[in-house]
Amino acid sequence: MDWKKRLLRSFNLYAVTDLKSSDRDVIDSIERALRGGADVVQLRSKSLPDSEFLRVGAAVRKMTRKYKRLFIVNDRLDLMLVLQADGVHLGQEDLPITAVRKLTGRHYILGSSTHNFAQAIEAEKSGADYVGFGPIFATPTKADYAPVGLNEIRRVSAALKIPVVCIGGVNHRNVTAVRNAGGRRIAVVRAIFGAPDPAEAARRLKEKMGVT
Repeated sequence: MDWKKRLLRSFNLYAVTDLKSSDRDVIDSIERALRGGADVVQLRSKSLPDSEFLRVGAAVRKMTRKYKRLFIVNDRLDLMLVLQADGVHLGQEDLPITAVRKLTGRHYILGSSTHNFAQAIEAEKSGADYVGFGPIFATPTKADYAPVGLNEIRRVSAALKIPVVCIGGVNHRNVTAVRNAGGRRIAVVRAIFGAPDPAEAARRLKEKMGVT
């Protein structure tokens, strides 16, 4: 088993960007998150032109290889392939997991955003390698979705064989509650990239998850 497969099975901290620029500070923040212990970086932007996204992505590709961490591209199968990322994360309104799996085979990691138990079950059946489950708490990143709360975490985690990543409003103040509710993996945006020091923020989150 190579390191990517091992990490896919064992990761705890998944850092999601919300890119609005492609300046050097953005790239530095991503590297600090990796140094602090982020196991996965998802490159996500709703506003950057493709050319700028690719420029940042090329830098992130080098970093994740250096630190032996997973590199996922949000939504865009085409950009994932150009960047030779490790995988793509798909929302409920994106290309179906089954269709993407036919195009990529087993060479790439496929993640799926899910917002209830039934969607999580369906994602696994369709061939997803992991699911993001949430939003656990209210968050501006997923303002259109009602929070699922803590009670469903254990049920979903017990039902699925693939990793379940708790996402949505998770931060340093509530991550212990997520862990106590059965969450073994978390994905965060602002809790790392909105922090003054992304490396320290990542370290603190992993400590609170019981990972050293």
